[in-house]
Amino acid sequence: MPSTAAMGLLLLLTGISAGRVLETVPYTPQITAKSLEGKLTATTFTLDQPICIFDQYVNGTDDIWLVVAFTNATSHFKNPTSKIQIPPYQKLSTALHYMTLKNSIAFYPCAENRAASVLRVGSDTSCKDDRSLEYCNGPLPHPGPYRVKFLILDTNGSKAETRWSQQIMLKQGRKARSIDTWPGRRSGTMVVITSILSSFIGILVILFLCTVAYECFKLWRREEPAVPEEPRVGSFRERQYDTHHIPPSQAPAQPHSDVPRPHSPAASP
Repeated sequence: MPSTAAMGLLLLLTGISAGRVLETVPYTPQITAKSLEGKLTATTFTLDQPICIFDQYVNGTDDIWLVVAFTNATSHFKNPTSKIQIPPYQKLSTALHYMTLKNSIAFYPCAENRAASVLRVGSDTSCKDDRSLEYCNGPLPHPGPYRVKFLILDTNGSKAETRWSQQIMLKQGRKARSIDTWPGRRSGTMVVITSILSSFIGILVILFLCTVAYECFKLWRREEPAVPEEPRVGSFRERQYDTHHIPPSQAPAQPHSDVPRPHSPAASP
């Protein structure tokens, strides 16, 4: 058995060869146990916010990051030694991990009677294509599984870290072919409701078609020209006429003449 001094020297040499020995924060990130809607979706998941966890490991100038990685990539994940090596969100599909939710210790205050909050990973849809940002909390493009941990960085690189979380599997949409549409799989109540609604819709369609046909028929009758009835042979239709009294016309007045009228002969005395 190697002595304690030898073990200490071995750890020291290992730390020197690795560049720096990281402190382990006794904390494991986990999906929140609160009864929240949407704490697991197809592109996001929600973690409990650590409270009174980082105070003795972090200074005011240190940054606290969240590392998100595929489960099969956690075994060979290397903590960055500088901020230049921080993997961005846009390289998740190739690097299989990225870092996000950069905050300071002020975001995780250790205050009494403080209501616990949550961290929603993957909630920012506006930055997924913006490479100019220092980090992005973009939606997760794959259901996983993922594992996460908190990593503390100072000006010299990685300083401390938490343990990796358990596997996190996002919700997946079902393929249309996998959905069973056979009526026998449905409950009796659902079948009855479906039948009633289908019958009601059918009745409405029939009434609508009848109304349209009736209106078209009325319009056709209105535009049809009237055909006069031809008289039949041997028949006589009496027509009635209203007579009106027409007063006799007066003779026109004779024009006045200056020529003397002839006198009729009279008997001589």
